[in-house]
Amino acid sequence: MIAETVCSAVSAAGLGIAAITAYRRRFLGAARIAAYSLVPIGLVMTGVVQWAADTAFSPTAWAGVGVLGVAWLLFASTRAVERRSGGTRKERRAARAAQREAVAPAASAPSLRQGSRPAARPAPASRATDPADDFSDIEAILKKHGI
Repeated sequence: MIAETVCSAVSAAGLGIAAITAYRRRFLGAARIAAYSLVPIGLVMTGVVQWAADTAFSPTAWAGVGVLGVAWLLFASTRAVERRSGGTRKERRAARAAQREAVAPAASAPSLRQGSRPAARPAPASRATDPADDFSDIEAILKKHGI
């Protein structure tokens, strides 16, 4: 009963605001406000408000919400445990088998078509592994960058 009264008051207030808006020659806005203000009274007339009020104050409905919450918690916790443990036994076996079997163990790098890349330079002759030569390259790079 109270919900219907509140909805009727909201609709009456909205229609009053729509009338003031129309008086100010803003007819499009007034029509939009009137449309919004008619929604609560329409919900009262169809019985939706009574159903919602009955549901909101029903202990059975709140017990049902509690049961749905417990069900959701069970689903969420089982999913979390399943993810943490790595899935089901069948999934773990399949993962191990896939790990053991290589898709193409002897596969090489993809071949390139002739002419798609310039010819590679021949490998330079191996230099003597003198430690001074190794540091001279580094020193040249540092001098180049002004360090």
